[in-house]
Amino acid sequence: MTATANGASAAAPAPSSPAGEVPAASPAVDTASAVAEAAEVVLALPDLYGRLQGTRLAGDFFREEVAAAGYGACDYLLSADVEMQPAAGYAGHYGDVLLLPDLRTARPLPWRDRTVLVLADPVDPVDRTPLPVAPRQILRTQLDRLADRGLTALVGTELEFLVFTESYREAFAGNYRGLRTASRYNSDYALTGLGELDDLVGRLLRGMAGAGLRIESARGEVHPGQYEIVFRYAEAMAACDAHVFYKTGAKQIAEAAGQALTFMPKFDEGEGNSCHVHLSLRDSTDRPVFDDDGALTSFAEHFLAGVLACAPAFTLLCAPTINAYKRLSPDAFAPTSAAWGRDDRTRALRVVGAGSSLRFEHRIAGGDANPYLVVAGIVASGLYGVEHELLLPPPGGDGDPLPRTLEAAARRWRESAVARGAFGSEVVEHLAAAADAELAAFAATTTDWERQRGFERL
Repeated sequence: MTATANGASAAAPAPSSPAGEVPAASPAVDTASAVAEAAEVVLALPDLYGRLQGTRLAGDFFREEVAAAGYGACDYLLSADVEMQPAAGYAGHYGDVLLLPDLRTARPLPWRDRTVLVLADPVDPVDRTPLPVAPRQILRTQLDRLADRGLTALVGTELEFLVFTESYREAFAGNYRGLRTASRYNSDYALTGLGELDDLVGRLLRGMAGAGLRIESARGEVHPGQYEIVFRYAEAMAACDAHVFYKTGAKQIAEAAGQALTFMPKFDEGEGNSCHVHLSLRDSTDRPVFDDDGALTSFAEHFLAGVLACAPAFTLLCAPTINAYKRLSPDAFAPTSAAWGRDDRTRALRVVGAGSSLRFEHRIAGGDANPYLVVAGIVASGLYGVEHELLLPPPGGDGDPLPRTLEAAARRWRESAVARGAFGSEVVEHLAAAADAELAAFAATTTDWERQRGFERL
């Protein structure tokens, strides 16, 4: 939990690669060379859940045709639920949107020979206007609001996951029951007892370093089999792009190693998987705007007050699934109310650091959160606080309660005038419809809990 969203920290050199593995590259990846030498290019779109959906293209075809002209993809990709079923109210015709490659995002996949992944922005195929409901566009709109003030957001994410000894295929065949975690007990900060994790984590670290991601730290966590990898801070869009690349790559690397890992917020009754987001702002001269000789500036106080004020209505951006709300409970070391504190991990917002590293840590999101939406929500709510000069309440205290269910969160989001003002009604309704689809899918499912409770005794 040490990401520094403002101010530098030294990065340890990448470990030497075992025989047969791709050696780690320097953190700076030459994207032009990567694309020029690729035999295969994966063109990917971040969907509403922050997953990468896309297609594999021959390298020469990508360079000759797609890099400049774009490539078609089905329009339902931004309306589909977790099971890739169109949400209720889907108004498309399974036609195409145009995916325009953002070549600045090109990264090699060291675990696949001569393969590069490039993120794309979906646009209207006729007039090439950006689709407002695309997660990268939702974030870009809020970052543009910051830019109008001469400000840039820096972000660092901390993402936890659970590792199992079984493969994804074995986990699926067993209905995800009876899985064995890759360590046996609480290994928070431990340097022993992680032997069954070490090989896979090493592969992850080398793979991400080889792809150019700037890693800060990695360590065992509280739940058996749990690990956390922290990446160095970066400009907000670049940090979110790296985040979704990492989640996809981690699953691919685990699958190749014959193991499974999950980012779901609450796998069982144990510690959940969080996604903590560190954020700070700098002005046009690259000076921090939150710090005033060790104290918070008035701008920072208004910004944090806005994030706190909007947190209940914006919880949907941080917790998009039924499962996410099982983590947001008093006994799960996760926030249940919109409160803040200085270096206080029991609060939703933790102000931490000093001087150029002064920042705040947003602790609401779980491992299933879409980072683009989380950061967009932080920026939009912070700017609301600045524009209305909201007063920051004293640290500690209870704060307004966060929604305890997805249904409640979707209702608060739909009813939020701040959300509609910042994101527009189209985005608000689109994200609420995704929550409706999740709720409908769950309502139609009979769970193990219901069978165990009612099969014989009711």
